[in-house]
Amino acid sequence: MSDELVIRCCAPTLAAIKTGSLFNCPFESQAELTESLRLINRCLIQKGVRAFPLRYLNGRALIYLFRPQMLERDLQNPVAESILRENGYPEGTPMTRILYLIRRLRECESFPHEIGLFLGYPAVDVRGFIEHKECKCTGLWKVFESDEEEAKRIFARCRRCTNAYVRRNQEGWSLSRLTIGPRQFSYKSESNERKVSA
Repeated sequence: MSDELVIRCCAPTLAAIKTGSLFNCPFESQAELTESLRLINRCLIQKGVRAFPLRYLNGRALIYLFRPQMLERDLQNPVAESILRENGYPEGTPMTRILYLIRRLRECESFPHEIGLFLGYPAVDVRGFIEHKECKCTGLWKVFESDEEEAKRIFARCRRCTNAYVRRNQEGWSLSRLTIGPRQFSYKSESNERKVSA
């Protein structure tokens, strides 16, 4: 798994704008992929980021790269708690819930709708998606109930971040250097005003 793939698919999470990112990674050997993930985690865990395989299918792995502390905060939202409870998720740590998400991915032909909660999408919009409400706009997620203008600003920030990170990587910046550490922003911030330093 190349750093370029991780950066291209996960820049907003590396920049602490977004809780989590998903991407598909082709692999020939599960052992090699496991070793690659181990090396990535060794590099990123000190920055508050982890990478975890959610599913293996037809020579491709679905990789979840996320910030555990941000995920813990997101899943404490009352609407998120309600959605998880309705879908059979156990109480417990974010990792307990990720393990249940893996089970749900095995059981569902498509992505379970609540997966947006693990990516940092607003819980009210995940609820809107589940209930097939009328969508206000679409970007990284479908906006149903949250502030449309704020969502558009986040979509634009994520696009700018990805472009900047890809450019910096092409200039020789490493994955570790591009990843924002926990001391560089506040996990407790609800305003999504974390700055991308790229």
